[in-house]
Amino acid sequence: MMDGNDYSNNACEVFTVGSQDTNSRIDIYLAQHVKGMSRNRVQGLIEEGRVTVNESLCEDKNYRLKQGDRVSINVPPPEQVSLEAENIELDIIYEDQDLLVINKPGGMVVHPAPGHSRGTMVNALLGHCRDLSGIGGVIRPGIVHRLDKDTTGLLIAVKNDLAYSEISRQLKERKLLREYIALVCGQVSPVSGQIEAPIGRHPRNRKKMAVVEGGREAVTRYRVIKLYNRHSLLKLNLKTGRTHQIRVHLSYIGYPVVGDPLYAKGAKGGLPSELVPAQLLHARKIKFKHPRSGELLQFSVPLPESFQEALIWLKNN
Repeated sequence: MMDGNDYSNNACEVFTVGSQDTNSRIDIYLAQHVKGMSRNRVQGLIEEGRVTVNESLCEDKNYRLKQGDRVSINVPPPEQVSLEAENIELDIIYEDQDLLVINKPGGMVVHPAPGHSRGTMVNALLGHCRDLSGIGGVIRPGIVHRLDKDTTGLLIAVKNDLAYSEISRQLKERKLLREYIALVCGQVSPVSGQIEAPIGRHPRNRKKMAVVEGGREAVTRYRVIKLYNRHSLLKLNLKTGRTHQIRVHLSYIGYPVVGDPLYAKGAKGGLPSELVPAQLLHARKIKFKHPRSGELLQFSVPLPESFQEALIWLKNN
């Protein structure tokens, strides 16, 4: 049997099914044999007519393999993302020769990806700082950490390798402190605590993360600021920084973030829809040492207007 290679570098791969894989589902088999390939991605390629068994088109993702079957998968080349400087206004809280601290608006993607090649934070940074090439990576110049598209608040961007290296070190050593504010569904009990639950890719939905056995360590501390009839306002601090960590952890303990499209299915807990244009999660405060001077810097920004309006509504209803 041919060894599977990274699908991003190979348009087509062919496998001959051995006895040990007899009766395996074809989507599971290919996900296991093509490096970096998920079952969801395999199923999508089957639907697109890019998988064959014994030179015949396979249209059944549940197909059970037989010994000797010749399986072919044809993966289209990945969509290329080009970086383009754009004149996009940034809400810059602080800037010097090494870094910027930016108040990110809701709806802005941090770095380009297929489907989001323009209008991102990186596009804006390239328009603002012309010499970011390669700082932090070709696709993510200037980006040390990120916020989800609909999460608002403070984000650090760096201008040189010194800043990138030092801020990355502080992140890794958990010396860069971040404080978030979230409105969640339900009255949280106990009113303070620590969520320790490992996070990894969701086993069935590759767009989601989940608490999974064998996932990466993830620790979130929370404290209730205010209880409402059907909601709670929380202050949260991250000990680790996993993808979607706050959203996954709060959903896991039964108090999802209001308006979260992935982990709460957009649930608002009775709030009017016009007051929840997106998930109500805000990176309010950040504290770190300046990469060059070592000076301790701390910045905070108020809640977005829409978030404040939701809280006013809850207070009066």
